[in-house]
Amino acid sequence: MIIIQLDSEQLMNLIQKSVRKVLNESSTQTTITSKQDDQHLTVKEAASFLNITVPTLYSKNSRGELPSCKPPGCKRLFFLKSDLIEYLKQGRRKTAFEIKIEAEAYINKPRNDRDGK
Repeated sequence: MIIIQLDSEQLMNLIQKSVRKVLNESSTQTTITSKQDDQHLTVKEAASFLNITVPTLYSKNSRGELPSCKPPGCKRLFFLKSDLIEYLKQGRRKTAFEIKIEAEAYINKPRNDRDGK
């Protein structure tokens, strides 16, 4: 381990460089993730992603449960990966800890705020 002394300006410059580096890496990863999430998936790919069968996918789509894309003049059906991720998130169940936190926040609210007055 090497310990060196830095004056406040050197320390500030070092911190700024480190923060910039982390922010640049983070924005690059966010861009990559966004591009991956905006992929158009075929019926088979979407069914595989959701871990359901193709007939189940068609059934959910015909009932309006799944958002889909059908380009004009095209007979093929596509699904945006980001839409499917949102669909999966809608079915997410809260943990007992999350429910407890919400209950405590509700109880700690002034009574007139709870009643919507």
